Amino acid sequence: MSAAVMVGVVLVASACGPEKSGDEAGAKPEKSSQPSASARAEEPSAEPSPSAPAEKPPTGDQSMPRTKEGAIQRYEQYLRAVGREDIDTVCEVAGPAAKQAEDQGFGPCTSTFLVTFRMISPTQKKALRTATVDPQRVTMVAPDKFEMPADSVKASVTFSDSEIGSSTLEYLKDNWYITD
Repeated sequence: MSAAVMVGVVLVASACGPEKSGDEAGAKPEKSSQPSASARAEEPSAEPSPSAPAEKPPTGDQSMPRTKEGAIQRYEQYLRAVGREDIDTVCEVAGPAAKQAEDQGFGPCTSTFLVTFRMISPTQKKALRTATVDPQRVTMVAPDKFEMPADSVKASVTFSDSEIGSSTLEYLKDNWYITD
């Protein structure tokens, strides 16, 4: 499991214990805390406006080429989505690794990453929104599998291995996904 996904899982485990399901983990009413500005901006209104634009799909739905560059672009999408607290894109890209965590007794991605978002400082989130990946630090594990170490992430703040870890992206179903 990727360290990035594991961070979310560990944070959830410490907050609610691995024996609790995602529903039990979210037993505290989420309405009691103020959502972030980005979450408030994305909340649907009680009555949709007839002229409101249709919902955009998560940015993670965009297919990337089956190349090292495609894997890097996909990982950058993921990092930026974490910075924006874009749960749909995060769970799309990290789906296979998040499913492994869920199978190990942790809640679904949408629950575990909401906790993770709260554990990332505003400065780190801002840095992730423009983060890039240094291709020279990315390692090919197999033709359709690349390792993105923490030190490959270039941002306005330095991220340690214990903060974001490394992620393995694998080409599955016509796109790159975090699998470990």
